[in-house]
Amino acid sequence: MGKIRLDDHLCFALYTASRAIIAAERPGLRELGLTYPQYLVMLVLWEEESVPIGRLGERLQLDSGTVSPLVRRLESMGHVERHRSPDDERSTIVSLTESGAALGEKSDCVMAALVDALTDPVESDADFDVDAAVELRAALHQLSDVLRANQAR
Repeated sequence: MGKIRLDDHLCFALYTASRAIIAAERPGLRELGLTYPQYLVMLVLWEEESVPIGRLGERLQLDSGTVSPLVRRLESMGHVERHRSPDDERSTIVSLTESGAALGEKSDCVMAALVDALTDPVESDADFDVDAAVELRAALHQLSDVLRANQAR
């Protein structure tokens, strides 16, 4: 059997691209005072405002043991608050505070940092077409959907 080279692995290409994208977004994340995982939690809350912690985990594809510490840290920063669901005492609801909602008003800085990195005028021969990024995102969502569906069988 022939050896598969590291650069031939799809997973490695996705891993290195993910790390590069997060690094490119880091100036915007710093401006918000958030880590990338905290930013993901906030993205869900900026969309839904208030969400059960289980739903938050589903949206982020993370277990509650990973989501809960992120939520606690965001709560200590004053961006979210937790309370028990009035319908189910076992369920914790996470909601945006005024501070968290205000942070969302300036959250475009993260995407702007990525777009700047993709279209850096210094490296004009290395630009990545933003339309190609949109197509890539759609293909990655489709890939994830197919893999999850096939694993669920």
